[in-house]
Amino acid sequence: MKLKTVTKRAGNTVGYDRSKIYNAIVGANRDATKPEYRLSNEEVEKVTNAVEFAISDHDSIGVEEIQDQVEESLMQNGFFDVAKQYIVYRQKHAQRRAAQKRLMDSYRDIFFADSVDVDLKRDNANINTDASMGIMLKLGAEGAKHFVDNYVLPGEYADADREDFIHIHDKDFSLITFNCCQIDLLKLFRGGFSTGHGFLREPNSIRSYSSLACIAIQSNQNDMFGGQSINAFDFAMAEGVRKSFKKAVKAALKNACDFCEIEPKAEIDFTVCTYSENGNTAAVENLTSIVGSEKIAEKIYNNACRDVEEETHQAMEALIHNFNTLHSRAGAQVPFSSINYGMDTSPEGRLATREVLNAIDAGLGNGETPIFPISVFQLKAGVNYNIDDPNYDLFRQACRVSAKRLFPNFVNLDAPYNLQYYKPGDYNSFVATMGCRTRVMSNLNGPEESGSRGNFAFVTINLPKLALEAKGNIDKFFELFDKYIQLSHDYLLFRLHIIEEKHVYNYPFLMGQGVWMGSEKLKSGDQIREVLKHASYSIGFCGLAECLVALVGKHHGESEEAQELGLKIVGHLRERTDGFAKDETRNWTTFGTPAESTAGQFQRSNRKKYGIIKGITDRDYMTNSSHVPVYYPICAVDKIRIEAPYHALENAGHIAYIEIDGDPTKNLSAFEAVVRAMHDADMGYFSINHPVDRDPVCGYTGIIANECPHCHRKELKKGTFHIDRLR
Repeated sequence: MKLKTVTKRAGNTVGYDRSKIYNAIVGANRDATKPEYRLSNEEVEKVTNAVEFAISDHDSIGVEEIQDQVEESLMQNGFFDVAKQYIVYRQKHAQRRAAQKRLMDSYRDIFFADSVDVDLKRDNANINTDASMGIMLKLGAEGAKHFVDNYVLPGEYADADREDFIHIHDKDFSLITFNCCQIDLLKLFRGGFSTGHGFLREPNSIRSYSSLACIAIQSNQNDMFGGQSINAFDFAMAEGVRKSFKKAVKAALKNACDFCEIEPKAEIDFTVCTYSENGNTAAVENLTSIVGSEKIAEKIYNNACRDVEEETHQAMEALIHNFNTLHSRAGAQVPFSSINYGMDTSPEGRLATREVLNAIDAGLGNGETPIFPISVFQLKAGVNYNIDDPNYDLFRQACRVSAKRLFPNFVNLDAPYNLQYYKPGDYNSFVATMGCRTRVMSNLNGPEESGSRGNFAFVTINLPKLALEAKGNIDKFFELFDKYIQLSHDYLLFRLHIIEEKHVYNYPFLMGQGVWMGSEKLKSGDQIREVLKHASYSIGFCGLAECLVALVGKHHGESEEAQELGLKIVGHLRERTDGFAKDETRNWTTFGTPAESTAGQFQRSNRKKYGIIKGITDRDYMTNSSHVPVYYPICAVDKIRIEAPYHALENAGHIAYIEIDGDPTKNLSAFEAVVRAMHDADMGYFSINHPVDRDPVCGYTGIIANECPHCHRKELKKGTFHIDRLR
């Protein structure tokens, strides 16, 4: 025999080994679908000899050529089923090699490519993947995804994700944990809690409440892969203000008595001696009975109010700074944090809201706009929406701060699908949201509350791809849509069956400290299966606008026909998730997915397969969820009218954006008018976007062209005048 060496795929050569051909045929033979199709030992020898004879006149030969000859010899001898299994074996190994190449390419990009140019490195805005710990975190994530794709996921899910029919979010955490949680701080702080590295007693001042709010977010982020939200921030901080006020009154009273050499004649009655923005006659009367002088009593009370206002201001300033600097996950990630507020009408709750807005307004140390926490102002007629409502002034302040800093966003408790849960005074009945838009409220298995609950996981469907595959046939589109809705549902159950086997000790803060609903009843060694019934399970979508163009030639901003079809498509998804919920008694929901990076990934995949198609694949990103495309010229009123009906269907979460040119701080009435238009159209969650620029030298924040309006620095040539631009 002439053959001496074999050339591997990597280009290196090894000595020829007949046993490798024999063993490969044995492996395919073992996978034959029926026993009667399997080869005897003699037949395996026969095929091996045939292969060896066919390649014997070569000095050297490639691996692929040998494998081709194995297939041919099996079929020539009539062993078709074994030949099929051998072909499948080759395909699987080819896919695995391709996956390994993608993994190594990803690693190379993470290590060496410019972060500005690599989507891979900007998957999450709260991770610095230029820093060493951020790089390490991203390397681990890519390795985990590779493992899940190749060794965990059933083929149908892995294929659908790889081919971009769907996107499996946070796939690297598939075997570890679930998504997000809205933290009820009042429940958590009661009696104190442990972070796993020591017990923290119940906080007793607004400074402590503020600090422990950050610690709670940070600790919970280490147990989950998604965002962390505080559903009733003002109600929680109000408790801290009350405790600080009591301390301030006691301190002011002691100072007054010591200075004036007065012996207190009674005890402070804290049922009447409470903080007030505009004086408190009953409190002054109580203090007068103690010190015997109304003038001294008024000074004691006013000093205490001033002190607690200053302490609250400092506490909220520290909170904003902490949320933008504290890290979780090996120091690589700023927690994706959100706070909801605006509904507490007590003087203490109003003070907390006013000061957190002041802190956002002031910005960070050099005047930078703080990104975290995502700040959400809850709108409610009778509380803060109308001019005679007790918190209307705070709504006006929220508009002023948002016009300058982009935040807060607004959630609408008056929208019918939110109002149905509302109970006056019950903060857990107020719909809250994660900053990314996740909404969790209805519950088929327990209390319908916003606190102590979150989303398990979600999957996003590539709508334009389905439309392009259907070649404009709407019936075919819905057939494909149903296929991938069902596949997404099945995948989420597959993921659930892995996570529900975990134990309380796997989530020492989330479950161990009773943050998640029902977990306070579990022991450390208990599985978490039972309490995951309170989570939501969501199927989302991306690219409705491009999907409609592929189906009817226009998107929903251009055509009433397209709008009707768009509502039918999203309505169909809602019908399916409602059906799953009814059949399984599980909280299945429809998601207007927050899919910024996915929108780019899907678009690149669609363009690669179908080419550049006007209105569908001709831009870098497809349009997120059910939005009218940002490039389409449309007035705010029409955009609101078109997008609002989708919010009622997207019960897992939604958002609307109105883009404003120019500086909205110059016309706050117009800014408030846009907010009111979105509220009155029954949008559920919305934000107004506008340019935010900052001169890093003088600190001016506003719109800057080529000259800073404050210090008048001019851009003489490229690179001499750096501006921080937030869009």
